[in-house]
Amino acid sequence: MYMKDGLAGRRPRLSTWAKLEDSRVLRMLCALLSTIFFFSIVLTSAAPYERGRRNGDLRAPLRFTSKGTFQLSIFEDLHFGENAWDSWGPQQDINSLRVIDSILDAESQQLVVLNGDLITGENVYLHNSTHYIDQISHPLVERGLTWASTYGNHDSSYNLSRHGILSRERRWPNARTTQMVHGKESGVSNYYLPVYPSDGGHEPCMLLWFFDSRGGSYYQQLNASGDTVGQPDWVDKSVVDWYNQTNMELVSTYNRTIPSLAFVHIPTNASRALQTEGGIDPHKQPGINDDYPLGQQAQGWCADGRDDASCKYGGQDVPFMRALTSTPGLIAVFSGHDHGDTWCYKWDSLLPGMSVKGNGMNLCFGQHTGYGGYGSWTRGSRQVMVTEAMLQDLEVDTWIRLETGKVVGSVVLNSTYNDDSYPATPNTKTSCPTCTYADITNMPGTG
Repeated sequence: MYMKDGLAGRRPRLSTWAKLEDSRVLRMLCALLSTIFFFSIVLTSAAPYERGRRNGDLRAPLRFTSKGTFQLSIFEDLHFGENAWDSWGPQQDINSLRVIDSILDAESQQLVVLNGDLITGENVYLHNSTHYIDQISHPLVERGLTWASTYGNHDSSYNLSRHGILSRERRWPNARTTQMVHGKESGVSNYYLPVYPSDGGHEPCMLLWFFDSRGGSYYQQLNASGDTVGQPDWVDKSVVDWYNQTNMELVSTYNRTIPSLAFVHIPTNASRALQTEGGIDPHKQPGINDDYPLGQQAQGWCADGRDDASCKYGGQDVPFMRALTSTPGLIAVFSGHDHGDTWCYKWDSLLPGMSVKGNGMNLCFGQHTGYGGYGSWTRGSRQVMVTEAMLQDLEVDTWIRLETGKVVGSVVLNSTYNDDSYPATPNTKTSCPTCTYADITNMPGTG
């Protein structure tokens, strides 16, 4: 950028000949750079495509294995790119990749779900904000694994676009993240994926729903005061309408209810009510319960739509909760956002302060996966095992695989969950072994 005034900011004047020479050199340079760029893309893309062919068509529909199983590994709150200008920022990302590697090697997943806050958006620069997706996807691409994402509140900021993240993901054949609802206020990561039976059938036997709970700040927008503009942090009504309509069409097309699972980064107010009114029993709902009270959708917004921290909760997630509880066959909804909560709870009642009654679906948190973001709870990943046999009874197995290799919180989400007793989950902590937090500096170029 050139200054308007002053000798230092003036462009040098060029003669006509010099301009022509400059143009020729520029064209030659552009051609050379284009050639280099093309071959770099070919070289970097060949490996994932070749690996994809070795491990099956990555673009093929999802399907239960020949053993009748389908396993998901859920990674959430990775928070890549945090304080990249301080030495410990990149070290956090290295340790997050170590967690991902250890869990992928220990489990046998058919799909990886990246359930929000992939990037710490407020810490990234415009020119490279989405490049962290390349780091996150690397261990998945290396193993020929396919994945699907939801986006979280930290995936939107002044320098970070949700659409930009999606475009970066879609560079790989492994990525199944897409956008099925288009609108200014709809968010981006709203879509569903069908999963087909092991016998080669062409009708889906399970649906996976992905919702964008938005939040954070609008991309490249400032208000009259020069401050970033907050984005609503709940699933928009347009998405709720799409979900209701699409689910109804699927039921009509296949003339039956299709069992389903759902993923959304920020939990609904139902999770907060279950936590504060129902109470988390460490043996009936095993898991860490340190984020108390948890942060739900529409937190910090007023009922009239104002973004005002003095309003604790605006209630804008009620239509979404009604849609979820009106969906037969929806077994569980998995969320992140609250790093210190890792429990599952069967929502089967009308709780104080709530206008929506639970229908028996399970509301689950995962495990904070990344070394970025707040908290030092042992990192890990929630696993979900679905079998074709259990699916008939709307049941799934789930557990948390920690970075240490230990398995905790193993439960069966079935008709008796909430009544069954399980071992309590130990509340353990870890720290970044290669991070030196002595120096924490402000983001360069923003002062």
